[in-house]
Amino acid sequence: MRTFLKGYAILFGAVCALIAIGHIVMGPSIIPGSIPVNASMDSEDRFYATLFLGYGIAMIWSGLDLERRGQLFGWLLLVFFVAGISRLISWALVGPPIGFFIVLTAIELLSPPVLWLLYRQAFSQATGRS
Repeated sequence: MRTFLKGYAILFGAVCALIAIGHIVMGPSIIPGSIPVNASMDSEDRFYATLFLGYGIAMIWSGLDLERRGQLFGWLLLVFFVAGISRLISWALVGPPIGFFIVLTAIELLSPPVLWLLYRQAFSQATGRS
């Protein structure tokens, strides 16, 4: 389980970083179902993509030494979960997104608690913590 979680963190971080780079380079046109946006929205998308790049790098870094960086891993999972809640807020206020983003919302809300439980189980066994 430890190997899976380390690999997951590294792979997931790399995917986040690649998505972010796509947004930085291509702008909002990379978003499935997007429409042309004004300069302010383009700037906003590229700005937040840079933060998502940092998120991906932090996830990779946590995965490289999950034994010592597990707390960071947990915080990153929490951030991802809260991002899913943000999608629900958008859905409630603006309406449902395309199917692709509904799937992403489910992943963002379901995977963090599952991964945190797996992490706790895998890494509390060696330390005797629960």
